[in-house]
Amino acid sequence: MEPIPSLFEPLGLSGTLLSSLSALNDTTPTPIQQQAIPAILAGQDVLGGAQTGTGKTAGFTLPMLHRLLANHGRGGRRQVRALVLTPTRELAAQVGESIIKYAHHLPFRTLIAYGGVSIKPNLDAIKLGVDILVATPGRLLDLLTQGALTLSALEVLVLD
Repeated sequence: MEPIPSLFEPLGLSGTLLSSLSALNDTTPTPIQQQAIPAILAGQDVLGGAQTGTGKTAGFTLPMLHRLLANHGRGGRRQVRALVLTPTRELAAQVGESIIKYAHHLPFRTLIAYGGVSIKPNLDAIKLGVDILVATPGRLLDLLTQGALTLSALEVLVLD
């Protein structure tokens, strides 16, 4: 059986990401993805808005992962290279799980950090190295204030 051709191919995503999308049976980009992905891959800042359930998270996650893959393996200790800031822990959990799903076969560590729970697991994860951080503002400030986190290697910032 031949693989289903992906309509994501013309958007410029890496073969690794196209394979991940294929494994998820995700072959057709939504309108927001068709507009956002090429712009983000071209290095443009993007402000996007669309209704719930239209694929906004994949619209920024896929090009973010593409960029991180392109620069993977540089430097020593893993530091946060992508930060996704969300207003609520529910959204942080949802976005973080989506990123983990799309990055399943990729060499990245993702941390979802929000308040209302112990900070210790976050601190332990950061010590091991984190590539992608999904956080709420309060927990991000806690991590920065404690000196547990540096954003000096940040390549991608998403305000969701």
